Amino acid sequence: MQAHEIMNSQVYKVKENDKVRSVIEKFLAHGISGLPIVNDRNEIVGYVSDGDIMRYIGKHKDYVIDWFYYLAVVKGDNQEFEERAKQLLNLNVMTIAKKKKIETAQWDDEVETIAATLGNKQIKKVPVVRNGVLVGIISRGNVIRHAFKSLL
Repeated sequence: MQAHEIMNSQVYKVKENDKVRSVIEKFLAHGISGLPIVNDRNEIVGYVSDGDIMRYIGKHKDYVIDWFYYLAVVKGDNQEFEERAKQLLNLNVMTIAKKKKIETAQWDDEVETIAATLGNKQIKKVPVVRNGVLVGIISRGNVIRHAFKSLL
């Protein structure tokens, strides 16, 4: 079985110039936790997940840097939680997105290869591309449903 046989063709996505507000609105409206980010040619340029949101709005710790004759304290963010959340809404999505080494599946990849990627990389879903263009998305649930549908 190949990727195009089990993928969801309807892909919720955001454009590279969108604000994080658009991401969160789509998360809430569609009950999803991650979105591919595309350019005007529908090529994947990034991926934003609920983890990226959590890292931004979570409390940032102070760090102590200790060298032999030097001690420095790098202060974490002292903003209140609500302030960080409000500030996040107006940021460009690429500010918080993963931009390098985005895991994708090719249109004709075998499902067992995709299952291995999802499991080994500990990710929830993988965008599917054909000739460099986003054409679908496959979640862990897609793989499990199709793998076990005929066995149960």
